[in-house]
Amino acid sequence: MATFLYQLGRLAFRRRGYVALMWLAVLAAVGLGALQAPGASDEEFSMPGIESQKAYDLMQERFPGAAADGATARVVFVAPDGHKVTATAEKKAIEETVDTLGDGSQVAGVADPFKAKAVSKDGSTAYATVTYKVKSSDVTDASRTALEKAVDQARDAGLTVETGGSAMDSGGGPGGVAEVIGISVAAVVLLITFGSLAAAGLPLLTAILGVGVSMFTITMLADALGLSTSTGTLAMMLGLAVGIDYALFVVSRYREERAKGHASEEAVGLAVGTAGSAVVFAGLTVVIALAGLTVVGIPMLTKMGLTAAGAVVVAVLIALTVVPALLGFWPNAVLSGAVRRQGRGGRLHRFRMLRVRPFRVPAFRSRKPSGRSEGDNRGTRWARFVLRRPIPVLLLGVVGLGALAIPMTQLELGMPGDEAKSTSTTERRAYDDLAKGFGPGFNGPLTIVVDAKGADDAKAAVSTISERISDTQGVVSVATPHFNDAGDTAVFTATPSTSPTDEKTKTLVKTIRGERPAIDSASGVTFEVTGTTALNIDIAAKVQAALVPYLITVVGLAVILLLVVFRSLLVPLKAALGFLLSVLAALGAVVLVFQQGHGAGLFGVEQTGPIMSLMPIFLVGIVFGLAMDYEVFLVSRMREAYVHGEPAEQAVVEGFRHSARVVVAAALIMIAVFAGFIGENDSMIKMIGFGMATAVLLDAFVVRMAIVPALLALLGDRAWWLPKWLERRLPRVDVEGEALTRRPAETMAGDPDPTPDEPIEARV
Repeated sequence: MATFLYQLGRLAFRRRGYVALMWLAVLAAVGLGALQAPGASDEEFSMPGIESQKAYDLMQERFPGAAADGATARVVFVAPDGHKVTATAEKKAIEETVDTLGDGSQVAGVADPFKAKAVSKDGSTAYATVTYKVKSSDVTDASRTALEKAVDQARDAGLTVETGGSAMDSGGGPGGVAEVIGISVAAVVLLITFGSLAAAGLPLLTAILGVGVSMFTITMLADALGLSTSTGTLAMMLGLAVGIDYALFVVSRYREERAKGHASEEAVGLAVGTAGSAVVFAGLTVVIALAGLTVVGIPMLTKMGLTAAGAVVVAVLIALTVVPALLGFWPNAVLSGAVRRQGRGGRLHRFRMLRVRPFRVPAFRSRKPSGRSEGDNRGTRWARFVLRRPIPVLLLGVVGLGALAIPMTQLELGMPGDEAKSTSTTERRAYDDLAKGFGPGFNGPLTIVVDAKGADDAKAAVSTISERISDTQGVVSVATPHFNDAGDTAVFTATPSTSPTDEKTKTLVKTIRGERPAIDSASGVTFEVTGTTALNIDIAAKVQAALVPYLITVVGLAVILLLVVFRSLLVPLKAALGFLLSVLAALGAVVLVFQQGHGAGLFGVEQTGPIMSLMPIFLVGIVFGLAMDYEVFLVSRMREAYVHGEPAEQAVVEGFRHSARVVVAAALIMIAVFAGFIGENDSMIKMIGFGMATAVLLDAFVVRMAIVPALLALLGDRAWWLPKWLERRLPRVDVEGEALTRRPAETMAGDPDPTPDEPIEARV
């Protein structure tokens, strides 16, 4: 592997013009394809295998056209204190508003609250439902403005009016804000890390190129593969993240090799052969984590995972080809000022002035420890601190993460809706007004779908089911059943006495489903429970059940891959256990803030509740990939030092000497990117940002920087032990570049192409 990548790096360096043109051609081709391709559709969320989905599919089959996907808006009217919406003045204002609402060009119809019996028992609250001809994503700003003007008309009459529904969803704020913040923070961190504008800019440039190729490709294939507009979100986020990381590690290794005196082409070859090998296997671990999302069984997650995996593959290819090509164009620009000055004033420059190539002596391996020959930095000082106190550091890290993970045992999954939004939003106020006027369960009614096909008396059977469900404790009302044209299927709603996120509502759904055999036996037909509330409950149950198989699949495959990379039995196990510890701690922190409310005010969380159902899967998939990145980059340098003759403890120090700074920089970039989402108003986005930032923080700085060196210090040489029988059967991939140290001096040195940065004398 190292030899192949070494040759690939040198080839890209020598043929840099062709490489650059090839990737620009690819970018142009997929860009043109994306412009000409049909737009991505707004694919409906589906989850095969759950009861709610089966009931919804039955409704679509038996009620063709009834399950219209047009947007809706619910306008809630609240009378002033001491008044009722049925009073003459208030009723007139509401009816005039309803008439105005129906004038919109995209409006299909408006349900008058007085004709639709949408008035609360105490007469304080009423609501009108506005149905649109188009989907929520196609509702124009003009239509929303017209809705707001109509609402203001009722407010002027003294009514309190709030609006909710899918038509109010404008698709969030301006797109790309998080990406802009991420790139800005990355630029600052890279500049501090490298001390060179060129070195800081190169990873950003290549990451943007990779994201461009990936997103254009996803857009181009969206219609053919049935991808939705949200499919590429994860691909963009991870493509940018790993694109910066991978280029960062290659550039860092190149600077290191140049500082040792290697010519630019040779340094590129060595950088791609060693750091590039780590990039390949780090990318494979991320691909495994993302492709593993297919285990969950949610089509949307499967597509998001596979497209994001494709973006990671593109990032790896760019790090192995475009980065060395750009280094060929500007071989000295990415170097620090000290190295450039040393190159101009040192012995190498004097050889160039004489138009003679310097003879390079090949490196000889030695089992003697290198000690402090290369000089200490913060990484080595921290490593020695941990090596002197491995047990206290290990205990502190494990106990701290374990304590933070305890709240995770009380994790409650759900899909937060308008109730989780800020009270400053009209959607949240509309939700609260409806709950106050019609009861907390009004916002999450259960939809009962009765399949009466083949029944002798369908209406009597449906009536029996309706009565039995109405008598169930926790149900406050049942609507009149609505039959399809064939008369073999009926739909009615049952309103719970508790809110959609209340545990009692979940218990009610289980109770109704549990009594189904007896009800079916009495009625002679069968029914299923669906609706937003039941769907959220089913999604949470399915995700919770899929989490353990997903973890086993992803972690198991990654352990096998790391076993091949590090040729060690204990290092991969340690990496997997450390990741699980950091993810559990991050989930515990999410529960602590967003579910239990501790410190919620610090992060702008106004309403606590269940954790988003897909949050654990997203957290595991994304953070696992990034965590394994840090593991591979950090431990591969330790393995390289150990294979090249360093004692076990000194190998740990060498790993931190060369990789700690870039791993910290990569982690800081990711933390800043994810933390940027905490400032969003949407509670789900805020939750994802907090969870991701916390997980990366804990994994990078507690697990990789503290627990890993402490464990390796305690294990010593045993950390790199591998049974002989297993060693013979494992393929040798040579990530540490051992084969490169055995190459002859003439082959290693090569004859680098002249570059614009070199003096004229060097080109002769």
